Amino acid sequence: MLSILARAGRLAAAHWPALLAWFLAGWLARYLLIELAAWVGASTLLGGLLIMPLAILARLISFVAMFLVLRPGMPNLQAAKGAEQDATSGFLPALLASILPFFAFYAAWGFLRDDMHQYSRGAIENFTAQNAFTTGTSFSEIDQLSFDAITISLIVVAFAGRWALARYASRLPRWCALIGVYLEAIWVFMSVYLIADVIGTITTWFDTRQAMVWLDDMRGWLAEFASPLIWVWDTAARAVGEVGALVLLPLAWLTIAGVIYGHALPARTVAAPAPLTAARQRYEHTVPAWLRRRLGDLGMQFVRRFRPVWRAMRTIWHAGAIPMGVYILAYTIVAALHGWLTWGIIAAIGPHDLRTFWMIVDALIAFAVMLVLEPVRVTLVAAAYDHSVGASREASPAASGDADAATAPATPAAGTSATAAQPQSPR
Repeated sequence: MLSILARAGRLAAAHWPALLAWFLAGWLARYLLIELAAWVGASTLLGGLLIMPLAILARLISFVAMFLVLRPGMPNLQAAKGAEQDATSGFLPALLASILPFFAFYAAWGFLRDDMHQYSRGAIENFTAQNAFTTGTSFSEIDQLSFDAITISLIVVAFAGRWALARYASRLPRWCALIGVYLEAIWVFMSVYLIADVIGTITTWFDTRQAMVWLDDMRGWLAEFASPLIWVWDTAARAVGEVGALVLLPLAWLTIAGVIYGHALPARTVAAPAPLTAARQRYEHTVPAWLRRRLGDLGMQFVRRFRPVWRAMRTIWHAGAIPMGVYILAYTIVAALHGWLTWGIIAAIGPHDLRTFWMIVDALIAFAVMLVLEPVRVTLVAAAYDHSVGASREASPAASGDADAATAPATPAAGTSATAAQPQSPR
């Protein structure tokens, strides 16, 4: 179980310069693209929001490159049948497969909200500067999307364009794959943002209902007679929330790493339950062939995007509770080091003026700490996934067999698309 930590250390020592370079490139590209979106958004809301997915995509590209740089140093992944030895190959399939899970993770953990706040502040400042001498002008809800005809049309057009590029990839120039990446990012970004906004609206609606007020009043009434019980309940709820966050965050990153690396692993088939097999047979006998092809083509557009996530989770499942516990503990320590190192640097510098010193230096300190810890975190995630691959192959020897070759469908492997079937250059 300690092999995860040892392998992470070896990966960090061997690939630190490349990891640092890719992280810096992704961070700088994200910052510049948000500033560009804010500048464009001051004139046109739609234009700014069409640029924002590129900022998130820049971060994803840097992470995909960082994980792929580590691939030659992952023995279990390299030993798996189908793993490619070239660290630069398979870049575009890995990028396309990871857009949906990464954008969902980005929104769930509040990173998308932070980016949109930075974008809206910049856009409002630019709008104010451009209209400094114009009276009566206002600019509100600059970062808001709504379920209107324009937004839905953009999602549909981007999804349809991505599907068309994947279907006719063999007839199109290779540079069209870049358009496919952007279209994928557009429809995923807008869909995830709208879903997050709807969830926030529903949560706010429930919080303002009279029933919630009654529950709060009842809790206050109970606190007068059973205050120790209320204290225990609140403490347990807080503990569950904290532990859940500590466990889910490293597992989410491990799943994303699995999606990125998954396209290099051989496809594995799992026997379908008998009822599902019977239903499929009835479907094939009752539905006309032309309709089955159309429905299958449409369904595969969604299945192809979720299949890599399922494969990654299935691989992680075999890692074992103790190794995963070691990984989660190590990840938590690395995350805590950010605060500890920041506090240590501030304490070492000593007191200075807030306006002339700390409002400038504190951002530089946070960025320097990030430069030190981010490669460590990525290598830890990669080492944990490599252990999962090895445990999965030991638990299922057939994983390295050829049984899938006869049963696998003719569609691209998990994590790939028709657009990405050809080797691509790294981003």
